[in-house]
Amino acid sequence: MTAKADRPFDLIVYGATGYTGRLVAEYLAHHYQGKGPKWAMAGRSADKLAEVRDEIGAPADTPLVVANSDDPASMKALAESTRVVVTTVGPYQLYGEPLLAACVAAGTDYADLCGEPVWMRQMADKYHAQAQASGARIAFSSGFDSIPFDLGVLMLQQEAMARFGAPLPRIKCRVRAMQGKFSGGTAYSLRATMEALGKDPTLVKYMVSPFGLTPGFEGPAQPRADQPEYDETLGSWCAPFVMAVINTKNVHRTNLLLGHPYGTDFVYDEMVLTGPGEQGEGVAKYMATTPMIGTPNDPKPGEGPTKEERDNGHYDVLFTGQLADGRKLNYGVKGRYDPGYGSTSRMLAETGIALLSCPAAGAIATPGALLGEALVERLRDHAEISFAVED
Repeated sequence: MTAKADRPFDLIVYGATGYTGRLVAEYLAHHYQGKGPKWAMAGRSADKLAEVRDEIGAPADTPLVVANSDDPASMKALAESTRVVVTTVGPYQLYGEPLLAACVAAGTDYADLCGEPVWMRQMADKYHAQAQASGARIAFSSGFDSIPFDLGVLMLQQEAMARFGAPLPRIKCRVRAMQGKFSGGTAYSLRATMEALGKDPTLVKYMVSPFGLTPGFEGPAQPRADQPEYDETLGSWCAPFVMAVINTKNVHRTNLLLGHPYGTDFVYDEMVLTGPGEQGEGVAKYMATTPMIGTPNDPKPGEGPTKEERDNGHYDVLFTGQLADGRKLNYGVKGRYDPGYGSTSRMLAETGIALLSCPAAGAIATPGALLGEALVERLRDHAEISFAVED
């Protein structure tokens, strides 16, 4: 097996002909043309790869790699030819393990867009020790789930330590604004998860517990955040946030992997602000009873918004924390572009590039635990995402 430093590629985008994978490749082709890592596009069809390469305006000499998750030999060859793989081929519980296993065996760094906590827990239990041994850094959830939330909490806690000398034992995450659509892949992954839970109900515990990704550690009771509520401190009604089920788990996993810098008594929840008064209450109740995903209207895998819709998307997330003595600290994370596609594709690409210089040890981990502030700086500089204290 070729040493990592001598491999022909720095980064390979696997799934480059799919909707989101195509956006990742397009971002790399235009943002890093002639000045970035040596990268390649990978997928099942050489003809389709060539077609997408030309359509997105990538250089004609962009390398193309044919690989298929059904072919273990091609997964092994892919993993051994690059330092980092970023993959958009999901649902990961159906198609992800062959590539993950190949990367762990080859010591190859890996980032994906997985929001499937049951599969993530199974993979962590199965491959974490092997990743530690091989040096492979595996970064799950390297898109809108869960980078803004994982890193938002991390940066707020760092600021709290600098200002107060102690972490914040309680942080509320409140989504102030968001415009965008869920991907067809996200909807497909949810259906696959529900089917898996139906076949093996013992897995439900990983799905429902905020500590489903912290093996060996069970923290204090967490807010359920599954019903409308009025937040006196913010003067607004709040509604359940559909992505909290994965984000909260990743935030607690980062805390675990870093040695509990937030404390072992850390309490965290996520909700959506809907505004004050009767109107805010009505919107919160509507959101709490109306499925946002998992309906017949979900986009199909491969479908997604137009470029104009992606460019007009945005998100604004508030993190507010408080010490026992009442001192408070607020932090904001704001992003341009549709969160599920435009911003997510940038986040995944920048996570892959950040892994090229990552000093962390091998692990099945999170972007926050592996990359931390280094990834924050990349996202500020390249992905039009702001991270800032709000006084």
